[in-house]
Amino acid sequence: MSLAAKPLAGLKVIELGTLIAGPFASRICAEFGADVIKVESPDGGDPLRKWRKLYEGTSLWWFVQARNKKSLTLNLKHPDGIDVLKKLLSEADILIENFRPGVLEKLGLGWETLHALNPKLVMVRLSGFGQTGPMKDQPGFGAVGESMGGLRYITGFEDRPPVRTGISIGDSIAALWGVIGALMALRHREVNGGQGQVVDVALYEAIFAMMESMVPEFDVFGFIRERTGNIMPGITPSSIHTAADGRHVQIGANGDAIFKRFMAAIGRDDLANDPSLASNDGRDLRRDELYGVIDRWTRTLPLDEVMNVLNQAQVPASRIYSAQDMFQDPQFLAREMFLQARLPDGKPFKMPGIVPKLSDTPGSADWVGPQLGAHSDEVLTTLGYDSQAIARLRELGAI
Repeated sequence: MSLAAKPLAGLKVIELGTLIAGPFASRICAEFGADVIKVESPDGGDPLRKWRKLYEGTSLWWFVQARNKKSLTLNLKHPDGIDVLKKLLSEADILIENFRPGVLEKLGLGWETLHALNPKLVMVRLSGFGQTGPMKDQPGFGAVGESMGGLRYITGFEDRPPVRTGISIGDSIAALWGVIGALMALRHREVNGGQGQVVDVALYEAIFAMMESMVPEFDVFGFIRERTGNIMPGITPSSIHTAADGRHVQIGANGDAIFKRFMAAIGRDDLANDPSLASNDGRDLRRDELYGVIDRWTRTLPLDEVMNVLNQAQVPASRIYSAQDMFQDPQFLAREMFLQARLPDGKPFKMPGIVPKLSDTPGSADWVGPQLGAHSDEVLTTLGYDSQAIARLRELGAI
């Protein structure tokens, strides 16, 4: 697919990010047509290149997280490296950075400087605690944001310590807020005649914003939501249950009509027709009883038969998928959620598909994460550097 067919075609995005939050935000932009130039240190580049499972020395995650991006190496401790970056930013639409607050200012690249250099620039700043406040200078990863933002406190079982969700969800949610903010700022610039502005995303606030009714429940009732394991507190029934073959299923039968269908389907007309269970508040009062009923039923059947009964009754449910389950699932395949790509040595491998699905201007993955500095010459040439100037930058250690 040509970039002209994508909704963000024509936008230039400069990424000064490492690891997860900043790079995930720019990855989304790249998938939908933005020209994303990832600036990396010549000394090893983004640490994500060495995270988790490596293939011939490079992370498989890297090939996905940096897809559709161009890699430019710049030594930001060298004045000539800073000059190159300023030239890039003078014609860019978006800068995405996830340094600790103050780092860019020490490099002479604070907001006031960049705004004067390029008044249309939108600057997305992703950090642990935001650009202001007493904690702004403290380091903060996604795990810290999840802890401070309230997610870790309610995740796990009531008789055990808090647990993580299994992925670095705090970083990824912050990245989504960053992209949303950037698109809002671009619309203001392009439709309302505004200038560029700062999009300030704190990881803990990105999580805090997702915490549903936590704030008013505490403020009005003094209620503190606690860990409740697999159940959804206050919304019944919605939980994970185990089938006779040891596999697990999530059942969400908390809608009034859905609950009635579910109970009828498992032979419990007495519960289906019980007036005290006709609405959620009544069901929640008898939560333990209802979960006991469902547990006993699922333990009598293998998972496939459990799913057949639930699907026939139109009860929202899913087995708990592993990666292997996903690779074999017709829904994933029909929605093109696995894209075929090739590693640098030509070995085929699958990457996750594009989200969201746009009907007229869909995104795509056109190339995998590049080798360090693979596009340095190309990018520098577009900035007006000739081959001799590029060679000199290399000799000086600026690139």
